Amino acid sequence: MGGVLDGIRVLDFGRFIAGPWCGALLGDFGADVIRIDKRGGGEDRGILPMTEDETGAMFLQMNRNKRGMTLDPTKAEGREIQEKLVATADVVLVNMPERARKGLGLDYPTLKAIKPDIILTTATAFGSTGPMSTKVGFDTVAQAMSGAMYLSGTADSAMRSYYPWVDYGTATLCALGTMAAIMSHKATGQGQHVQGSLLATALTNANSTLIEQALTQENRIASGNRGQLSAPSDSFKTRDGEIICVAIGEIMHKRWAELMGEETWLTDPRFKDDEARAAHGEIISERMQAWCGERTTEQALKELEAVRLPSAPVFTPQEALDNEHIQEVGFMKDVDYPGLPKPAPIIDTPVSLSETPGGIHRRPPKLGEHNDEILTELGYDTAAIARFREVEAI
Repeated sequence: MGGVLDGIRVLDFGRFIAGPWCGALLGDFGADVIRIDKRGGGEDRGILPMTEDETGAMFLQMNRNKRGMTLDPTKAEGREIQEKLVATADVVLVNMPERARKGLGLDYPTLKAIKPDIILTTATAFGSTGPMSTKVGFDTVAQAMSGAMYLSGTADSAMRSYYPWVDYGTATLCALGTMAAIMSHKATGQGQHVQGSLLATALTNANSTLIEQALTQENRIASGNRGQLSAPSDSFKTRDGEIICVAIGEIMHKRWAELMGEETWLTDPRFKDDEARAAHGEIISERMQAWCGERTTEQALKELEAVRLPSAPVFTPQEALDNEHIQEVGFMKDVDYPGLPKPAPIIDTPVSLSETPGGIHRRPPKLGEHNDEILTELGYDTAAIARFREVEAI
């Protein structure tokens, strides 16, 4: 069975994560996604290089299920090719500031003049309006401005998340918006401009805390791994490692107190509800740390699971790769690429559909790998393609 987006063509001018991951998700569900690179390769191709040609780990994940071509739209011949591509496309995907998009002919009015029903999906750092709309930014900038960094780490030191959750969230929301725009197009025949931003994504994740702050002036400060909404909610050292455990609500509190041998805490007013337990979280964490310190990770997790308390080991990246559950479920798929010492474990489509599943069906493209194929589809002959190379338009 074909993908639900079979027949949809996406031109992916994205870089790094917020744009390319959106394109990858659309490609997972069957869209013909064409990654448009600079002639020498995009600046994101070599992040965490894995091959002799310095193709990086990030590129391998972000660009599965895509064809690849190079293009210089600042050349007249390159702009001609770009306009022909746009005329065949359903979606154009770009994550760069509006000024840069206009300079490359990738702004909505220009694209709409070429193809009136085009869908343009853009991801910016701060949105398209407001005093910061022209500024550039990355994931960490949005983490900082949303309060996420301030409430991570410790009271003395803000801490960013190592994994770029803002970028991935923005890309996923852009994919959702693009799918909605495709559905709207099927019903109305009209295109539209879909816009996502890093700051909007970060503020979405922060919203409940921001609501609390606006209404109560709680003024929370960071407390490391110890949560502030219930307890226990913290990481704990075992005899041979570290685990995380989170308990929420009266039922879990009862299970935890009985496991600790602290039944008197069930009637202690300090621990009467989640809010009170969170306020006295240091006491609860200290008690549980003493309990964990007497056990191995395996022993602690086994006992916690027996009373149905959410817990997990704190893994290194290698331990995540080696984990039996992660391997058996098949969250990642081994994908080969020229020059890799072995296939790379690339995350498969991270949402499962019973009837129309996505999946990885094409390895990431080498630089300009599909130039001739795509240009031939546009009607150019061998001589014309050779001329484009000669003038460095591709």
